[in-house]
Amino acid sequence: MKILTLLSLLLIAIPSAQASDLAKEQRWKDQVVGDLFDGEPVDINDGQSEFLGLHTLADPARQNAVLVLHGVGAHPDWPQVINPLRVQLAEAGWTTLSIQLPILDNEAEPEAYDAIIDEADPRIAAALGFLQDQGATGSYIVAHSMGSRMASHFLANTEIAVKGFIGIGMNVGSVDYFEKFSVPTLDIYGSDDLEGVLGSASDRASRASGNPQYSQVVVEGADHFFDGMEEVLFEQVSRWLEAH
Repeated sequence: MKILTLLSLLLIAIPSAQASDLAKEQRWKDQVVGDLFDGEPVDINDGQSEFLGLHTLADPARQNAVLVLHGVGAHPDWPQVINPLRVQLAEAGWTTLSIQLPILDNEAEPEAYDAIIDEADPRIAAALGFLQDQGATGSYIVAHSMGSRMASHFLANTEIAVKGFIGIGMNVGSVDYFEKFSVPTLDIYGSDDLEGVLGSASDRASRASGNPQYSQVVVEGADHFFDGMEEVLFEQVSRWLEAH
């Protein structure tokens, strides 16, 4: 495993206390690394702690890479959305890095993540720095559910440039950040998605009205995890990346 310290890229203040469930992170890490089939595990340091990343090299690789972010309580190789995308994108020529985001214990309600959302910022910054160190000239962020909220928070509070952002199954928690960034953005969700995703779709589009590079796509028949529709999701994501 590689260990990288990227303090020079951390333009966002790091919280003084670690609130993520580190024991759970370690359990996920042991499981993921032990069962890993695609990609290489890397340890990335955000200036406060180390966290797991799964780096999957494309051959031949494009100049730009893709950072993949999971949802609530999950891990970087989550079988729904995350693993299919990180592997399929690498097969299509996009080097990917999927990272462990801050997580809480299994009993935590989604609202409890408000207290640790700031912790995701330095991790995302360090992950983008890792991709740059590996030779990527630019990076996209592809995020699911809570990961898309953490990505939106990051984009609203950083000067680190990204090529574009794809939020999958975003809910109302992302809305407040939309007016604070203007990177090319794809807001994609399923017609059978969670109530919070469906109910905030028009609000997300309204808040992003100042971003001419924002678009919203609803996939008919898809649920929050695109179960059984992984290929459709990949096609939507890859088509948008190719165009941007």
